[in-house]
Amino acid sequence: MTLYELSSTLGCAPSPLYRIMRFLMHRGIFKGKLARQGSPGYAQTPLSRRLMKHGEHSMAALILLESNPVMLTPWLSLSARVLADGTSSFEVAHGEDIWSYSASNPAHGQLINEAMACDARVIVPAMIHGCPEVFDGLSSLVDVGGGNGKTLKVLVKAFPWLRGINFDQPHVVSVAGVISGVENVGGDISSDYEIDLYELQWVLHDWGDNECIQILKKCREAVLKNKGKVIIVDAVIEEAEKDKLTDVKLALDMAMMAHTNKGKERTLKEWGFVLGEAGFSRYTVKTIHAVQSVIEAFP
Repeated sequence: MTLYELSSTLGCAPSPLYRIMRFLMHRGIFKGKLARQGSPGYAQTPLSRRLMKHGEHSMAALILLESNPVMLTPWLSLSARVLADGTSSFEVAHGEDIWSYSASNPAHGQLINEAMACDARVIVPAMIHGCPEVFDGLSSLVDVGGGNGKTLKVLVKAFPWLRGINFDQPHVVSVAGVISGVENVGGDISSDYEIDLYELQWVLHDWGDNECIQILKKCREAVLKNKGKVIIVDAVIEEAEKDKLTDVKLALDMAMMAHTNKGKERTLKEWGFVLGEAGFSRYTVKTIHAVQSVIEAFP
């Protein structure tokens, strides 16, 4: 589109729009393209296509979540959160933690589910291609905090021998769609389930060490009798040796500080601590083509 076509469509003045588009081109979100009579024109880039609401690789829901006023306001209360460690700035801003707020505000809860689903579009294919051996010899998988089941939908399709259980809070799974090969379970996982693998994808970074240890203990107890394992899909911060995604991981750590009580992104040493305290005998870390790594923990 030309600058004037874009200006007319948006109903705004060309001059400030030109300045905005100049900034967005510099960031690689759009690219310049000369239009008729030499007027400025713009075309999409792979990055801007990620921001379209529809499409297989859309990340729009994640951007819409993080730029939502509900999620932006807690940043203004971050000093209060730092001074009173243990109370999230989200709670300071909204009077309740993010989970209670999402339960009582279904629209925001839906926004979180959609954001997690679009994130799964990146993580799950990276797992399938980067470490498919993690799923070898397994027959059942519980996705803890699985939201609308997007992760299991892709995994069950890639590994059709898996029986999937999508586990989350009752109000979350109540609106999850029907997925072939996947059972939605809300509340608490029964110890009678014969499970080979518990998966915690972008879950443990929401919680402090004590809560993580308790969650991991329950998962360990559930898979112990079946000689199964637990995989954690979360960021691993490398403080001494930076990688190209360190900036993103540290930014996510700031988001955890703003939006959760004690959540954080962890270093490898910190992951080793919570896994050891939860009673796991050993673990391995697999790097995939994503911000997160796959931590494979064995009872």
